[in-house]
Amino acid sequence: MNWRLFLRNHKLRLELITTLILLSGTLFGLTHFLDYVETRAGVVLPDPVLALFNPINLTWLIFGLIYFSLIIAVIILARKPEKLMFALQVYILFVLVRIAAMYLVPVNPPQQMIRLDDPFVQFFGTGKMLTKDLFFSGHTATLFLLFLVTENKIVKSLFLVFTILVGISLLLQHVHYLIDVFAAPFFTYACYRAVLLVHKHINQPAG
Repeated sequence: MNWRLFLRNHKLRLELITTLILLSGTLFGLTHFLDYVETRAGVVLPDPVLALFNPINLTWLIFGLIYFSLIIAVIILARKPEKLMFALQVYILFVLVRIAAMYLVPVNPPQQMIRLDDPFVQFFGTGKMLTKDLFFSGHTATLFLLFLVTENKIVKSLFLVFTILVGISLLLQHVHYLIDVFAAPFFTYACYRAVLLVHKHINQPAG
């Protein structure tokens, strides 16, 4: 379905507007929640994997892969409004779940962490350096979400490889603990399945 047909459908148009409103509210809430998280005391977790090596700075590789993936995903999903809307809905849910997870698991960053200066967060947030938005890894989760919602097999495989590379790079830079990166795909998949089930339930014919 192209955009013209999509926007002619009153139900889909209303769903898109609702999704965009929820997305804006969620991102606004996230920026303020992250400020709160930075002021909260947490614990440093013992991580035998991080203890095996000293951190190295892979910031440019991490953001290069992330933003390249986002550009490709937008180009592909922009042609399919229903798929794009679905991806945004999954993203909203996983951000809300991540907020809940961070609230329940107050953690300080690894002691040897090399800070990851996210230009997107810095631009849309308050400009403060974020170090405690740990459980679970939002960067890993975002790339895995792109893998889940992409249908093209080549691009899908590329997103999976990028997810693995970014996850490993975050560990090599000591930005996250192993559990943060390992848990991200599971939380993301659960959100993906939840939104998928809601859509199936809503679209199921009555009777």
